Amino acid sequence: MFRLPEQIPYAIERYTAETTRLYGVLNRRLADRPFLAGDDYSIADVAAYPWAAAYNILNQDIDQFPYVERWLDTIAVRPATKRAYAIAKEMNPNAPQPPSPRTAPQAS
Repeated sequence: MFRLPEQIPYAIERYTAETTRLYGVLNRRLADRPFLAGDDYSIADVAAYPWAAAYNILNQDIDQFPYVERWLDTIAVRPATKRAYAIAKEMNPNAPQPPSPRTAPQAS
């Protein structure tokens, strides 16, 4: 994660609030469907997962977004997701890794 040596409280508060808003949008979208585009895993999930999975470094309380948490946990256990993050770690040992699932989803 890129960080400035100088902390700018206004910027931190503004972008943390915007990130929280976006997690809320995702949470509402996922309230009545398993994946972003509906019943099936799609490119929308592939595109959104990496940034949403970084909630721990984005100062987000995932407990506030139960549908996002369920979605993240479901995608995290997919074999392709595990392979992709393993490759990233092999290429860059400092590459961010998604948090371990907090619930027990089934791979889809």
